[in-house]
Amino acid sequence: MHWLWVLIVGAIVGAIAGAITGRGKAIGCITNIVAGLIGAGVGQALFGHWGWHVAGMAVFPAIIGAVIVVAVVSFFVDRN
Repeated sequence: MHWLWVLIVGAIVGAIAGAITGRGKAIGCITNIVAGLIGAGVGQALFGHWGWHVAGMAVFPAIIGAVIVVAVVSFFVDRN
């Protein structure tokens, strides 16, 4: 059940990051989820574990990390 919550929180974090960057629709829903999960790891590694914790993720660093990941991924996807 924990992994289901991790996927849900990753999807929400990825969707928020896509909305903040304005690139959410350009890279797709599944990529947003993956970016949210990877961004959570990146954000927590760079910025620590502060703020609310949901499903083992610190929400604010996860969103910041996901914004970074979505921006980088959309840069390479939109280059075509």
